[in-house]
Amino acid sequence: MEGQEDDGPLVGRTGTLAEIQSDLRNVGTGGTAAVFVTGESGVGKSRLLRETADALRGTGFAVLSGTCLDIGDASPLHPVLQALRRHDGGAPITATAPGDAGALLDRVSHDLRAIAGDQQLLLVLDDLQWADRSTRQLLLYLLAGLGDVRISVLAAIRAEALHGTHPLRRVLAELRRLRSVRVVDLSPLDQDQTRELVTAIAGDDVATEDADRVYKRSGGNPFIAEELARDLRDGRVELSDTLREIFLTRVDELPAHAHQVVHAMAAGVEPVDHAVLARVVPLPEDQLLEAIRAAVAHRFVSSDGDGYRLRHRLVAEVLEHEVLPAEATALHRRYAEALESETGEPDHARLAHHWQRAGVPERALPPVVAAARSAEALYGFAEAHRYWSIALQLVTEDDAERTALLGNAAESAHQCGEHLLALSRLEELAGRKDAPGLGELHLRRARYLAAAGRFAHAESEYELALGAPDCTPQLRASAAAFLAELLVQLARYADAHERAREALELAAVNGTTADLVRASAALGFSAAFREDPDAGLAVIRHAVEIAERSGHPDDLGVAYLHLAELLTGPLNSIEEGVLVARRGAERLSTLGGGRTHQSRLLAIAANGLFRIGQWTEADAVLEAAMRHRPSGAEAVELLLARCRLLVGFGDLDDAGRDLDAAAILLAGGGARHVLPMLTLRAGLAMWLGEHADARTAVQRGITETRSDDLVLLGVLVWHGLRAEAEAHAAGKPVDQGAVRRLLMVRDRMASNADSAGPAARAIIDAYLDLCAAELSRIEGRHDPAPWARAAAIWDRRQQPYPAAYARLRHAEASLQRKVRRAAAISGLREAYATATAMGARPFAAEIVGIAHRFRVTLADDMPTVPMALPDQPVDELATLTGREREVLAAVAEGLTNREIGERLFISERTVGVHLGHIFDKLQVRSRVQASRVYLTAA
Repeated sequence: MEGQEDDGPLVGRTGTLAEIQSDLRNVGTGGTAAVFVTGESGVGKSRLLRETADALRGTGFAVLSGTCLDIGDASPLHPVLQALRRHDGGAPITATAPGDAGALLDRVSHDLRAIAGDQQLLLVLDDLQWADRSTRQLLLYLLAGLGDVRISVLAAIRAEALHGTHPLRRVLAELRRLRSVRVVDLSPLDQDQTRELVTAIAGDDVATEDADRVYKRSGGNPFIAEELARDLRDGRVELSDTLREIFLTRVDELPAHAHQVVHAMAAGVEPVDHAVLARVVPLPEDQLLEAIRAAVAHRFVSSDGDGYRLRHRLVAEVLEHEVLPAEATALHRRYAEALESETGEPDHARLAHHWQRAGVPERALPPVVAAARSAEALYGFAEAHRYWSIALQLVTEDDAERTALLGNAAESAHQCGEHLLALSRLEELAGRKDAPGLGELHLRRARYLAAAGRFAHAESEYELALGAPDCTPQLRASAAAFLAELLVQLARYADAHERAREALELAAVNGTTADLVRASAALGFSAAFREDPDAGLAVIRHAVEIAERSGHPDDLGVAYLHLAELLTGPLNSIEEGVLVARRGAERLSTLGGGRTHQSRLLAIAANGLFRIGQWTEADAVLEAAMRHRPSGAEAVELLLARCRLLVGFGDLDDAGRDLDAAAILLAGGGARHVLPMLTLRAGLAMWLGEHADARTAVQRGITETRSDDLVLLGVLVWHGLRAEAEAHAAGKPVDQGAVRRLLMVRDRMASNADSAGPAARAIIDAYLDLCAAELSRIEGRHDPAPWARAAAIWDRRQQPYPAAYARLRHAEASLQRKVRRAAAISGLREAYATATAMGARPFAAEIVGIAHRFRVTLADDMPTVPMALPDQPVDELATLTGREREVLAAVAEGLTNREIGERLFISERTVGVHLGHIFDKLQVRSRVQASRVYLTAA
């Protein structure tokens, strides 16, 4: 039965429709594009989705369509799985192997690629405001270009649902940073457009005042305007002034059986299958079909291959208040019983929803628990947590099942990042008579506290777990290994060394392989950072041997990961570390598991190859790694590694996209991800000449982080001082406050460096030398001595890029002072040879610029050919950030601060801050002046 056979004319949307189609075709470099259509209910979002899908189908696009469920507890990836099921031959997604959460995204991406073939895939998602967390994460994954799917996404979102804490607000805010993503706010029709719509439906002889009355009543909402126009056409002029009364009047005019169908549909979870509806509405089959036809004819119900839907959910909202509580309870009970009577695996989410609404908690509990376990099997931990929380609401305090439910609810909260809620659940669990033992409670509390960043309390809880009278040998081994790992994170290497040794002894007798590897990692790192790197290396090599004997992919992944990190990091045995990382990834590949560890190992290998100057090889490694379609933390690590390489090559636009993608995927994270990301942001900004943005990134890093990793801090502080030196060289002011803060961090690094082992200390000293040298540039001293020291130490570290950079600055300072010109020219030529060998285009171009400035020939047998620098912004808006440009564009449209905040999903106060920065940068004093600058530049 066709569900959209009587759509009204498409009025006032032709231009929008064309723009949406153009945006979906205009994919970015990653082959992705997206348009998110927002607007109030009934404004015509779903119509635009249908029209766009129909227009693009068969024109180089394969089209899939799905709809999110409005029950708050939808199964993970419901709309995408629904779209795949609708497609001929689309295989359902099943649970993946335990321990490999990223495999689900891999499987979905594989199915999407198979359906698309050599076409662009158009994924159409309606009612995205009800999307589950897994669906939101999949969109981020695909649009970041990680699924290797050429995909365009078109989605509709009810604007009124995006309240202040709605999770989709943050997703949209992050996605808007991608250049191939557009958010279209669909406004109601204006008076003339509404009059055109009314005339098209009711006829040319409709009175102007009647058409204008429709506009006033509908507010330009096309759906309501269409309904009112049909009332005019059919002679129903004297209707109530409210939408509720309009709908109730229309519902009352339905035949009795159609009235039953619409009321039943309003209580259902769409789409409602015909067999289910037949059990809910007690009518003979012929009368039921006649009633459904009447409901369709009256434009209340539509039909597609999946079942029946209300043409607009406003109908359900209106009718919800018109039924007695007993009627609603009876409807939901019939729905639940109908779903239970179906053959095959029941839809646990719907079943739980209806038994809840039916007021039968004992019948709702089993499907809720089943839905939670199904979500966990698909690694939908947020959905699983929601179901476990619902399960807790269905049992009383005295119910014996509550203890187990509390344990599951606490762990699921921890898994999805709700660590404080996990602690609250755990406290309730601890207060029950049948609670787990003290040892287990202390261990879980410590894990949750550590994840929440409350390290001091976590340490105390680990100690209590170890001292608990019921602490079993296996629990003791796990607690000791976790405590040792925590102490390493706290940079208390002496304590970590002692605890790790104890944990290793315990794990060797009573622990798991994971305990052995964790303890070995803590022991190895603590020894390497202190005074015995050889001993630390031996311990981690022993962990690899243990993992090799077990043969488990996770054990092998953890062991190889720590060994590769130790070699390429503190020990500076980069080439060996690269070999270990690649060997570990290959080993895991032969086992067919450990995809997450494979991706992280390849990221370590690529970073190592970057440091030793083998950039082409690093590029090949990253290309291979990206074929694993990484997600989560490993995707962030690979994106950051690729961004580092792209900045070096001078592919600045692609580097910026990778940084944006990493920021989208990085939901929080520690210093190991955040500090490198901010360092790369600063480096990218420097090459673009945006010194203020570079300064902002570095200052954010040194003020927000609590990391004691002196190497990461050293890289960041060097970039901060370098940004100030570059600003000084460009004739721009130096922020002395920023310099003071950077020097405070530098001094803290120098005072704490004595606690590091020889290998780590050498790296810290190398960055301290670079910081001292940059300071000489800031102060205008042109001192070549610190640059000479920096070049020598980086040569010993066998890292050619910083060594070549130091040679460039040494030559510049020497030539500026007119001392040792021959040595300066030799160093400049060596730096140029290094840059060209690596393919470092921006760096080589800078060297050429210095050579031209001082009239130096970089090669004896050929003229110097400048390598092209990236395009530099020359317009008046070049000093503005991307967000400031968006704010200024909205100002030029005449929007108020509040309207700008609503459009950009930021607070009104934040808009004011952006305007202050814009006025300062453009040297204007009013919104009118700022708008004039923008329009002139545009």
